[in-house]
Amino acid sequence: MPLDAQGRPIDWRRVRRLNLAAGLGVASDQDLQAGAGSDLHLMLSHDYAMRNMLESILAQCTTAFMMDFDRHLTSYRLPRALAYVNRRLNDEIQLLIDRGAAQGYWTVSTERQGRSNVTVLHREPLCPFAIDDIQDDTALMQEARAAYRSQQNAARATANATNRAYGASTITNPPSAAPTTAAPASASRSTAPNHGQYGRSDWRDAYLPGRSVDMVMGIDIETTGIDPARVYIIDVGFEYMNMRSPRPANAPGGFRYEQHYYTEGDAYGQARLRFGVTARNSRHGNPLIADLIGIDVRAIGPNAGLKPFDEYPDAQHALLTRLIRQPYVAHNATFEHSYFMLNIAGYAEHYRNGDITIIDTLPMSKRWDAGSAPDEAHPYGSNTLDAYAKRQGALAADKAERHLGLEDTHIMLVAMKHHLNMLRQTGQGPWAPDGKPGIGGKYCRKRR
Repeated sequence: MPLDAQGRPIDWRRVRRLNLAAGLGVASDQDLQAGAGSDLHLMLSHDYAMRNMLESILAQCTTAFMMDFDRHLTSYRLPRALAYVNRRLNDEIQLLIDRGAAQGYWTVSTERQGRSNVTVLHREPLCPFAIDDIQDDTALMQEARAAYRSQQNAARATANATNRAYGASTITNPPSAAPTTAAPASASRSTAPNHGQYGRSDWRDAYLPGRSVDMVMGIDIETTGIDPARVYIIDVGFEYMNMRSPRPANAPGGFRYEQHYYTEGDAYGQARLRFGVTARNSRHGNPLIADLIGIDVRAIGPNAGLKPFDEYPDAQHALLTRLIRQPYVAHNATFEHSYFMLNIAGYAEHYRNGDITIIDTLPMSKRWDAGSAPDEAHPYGSNTLDAYAKRQGALAADKAERHLGLEDTHIMLVAMKHHLNMLRQTGQGPWAPDGKPGIGGKYCRKRR
């Protein structure tokens, strides 16, 4: 893997010299205090550059690992380690920004740039230095990656077309394109919804269940943000449900959810797991997440006795064991999958080996639920868990999704079972002529 996700050469000697155990930020706890005499501009500049390097290597590691059909790469340990240290680096960046705000150097806002939400600093007269070079570069980094992918795809298509013309086999790894920071060609295209394409087959169909699906493990996670390489898993909820066979007679009953109006029904094996955050993440706070899910990160730092999930190997192993036993189900499952890849030791290896099957209720909503069709209020379709659960009778119209792992898992599985029963009775979905036989779901084919 000579190049990163932006097409830049990777200095592997430098990577090997990184002290991941000690962390890659340059700021001490004293440096994070308002009024500290250390060079704030220099520290932010260093940390942003380091984050850019780490994340671009990490992104390319994932591609290289999953495309390594000859299994030269036996472990996903490096990407997990880079993500671990990158989360702590991101904590430091946030606190350095907090220090600048406390000193009156800038005000801070969050703005949408391209497909990314970025932190924007607005310089105040008291600031003694320019800040254009210490702005959040997330959007620029994403554009550079997209442009490099476009170049790679174009080179691959050209090479394959040439090979077909001369009777040769196609290739999966084209010659390396030059690194770029230009925006992708598609960036200027209209993003208006195409209602005529709604509900048609797409890449998410791989996650649809098949006709024989029965015992599944539903799971939902709550996190401190949306980027698995920057934020923490703080709440995991899971339970089991059989889609065809009866609930096990020996399964304990009487479980009570936080939402008292939820009934256990066919669910069993419920579990709720809470995890902590680092001291620096706790210090920064996260009012958005506190308002959304009711968990204040300031109360789940080290003093709370909760370990961060990425520092808790026993919890990772226990969860991985359960994820392997049967298909797991999530709503927008690529979200959970991306976090499991970068947090659970062994998950990526087992996934690539074909040991893990993933089912997603979001494409069930989009493909098989007519009520999800786009309208004026929902131009891209109504496929949130809240909307899907209400249409399938799993959540009352006057109630709302709780945004907690276990409670959201429960309404998802109830909705899925109701939906599958209806589809079975009407010969639709998995029981339609083009439906999937077997269990279905997304998985990697095992190597022979």
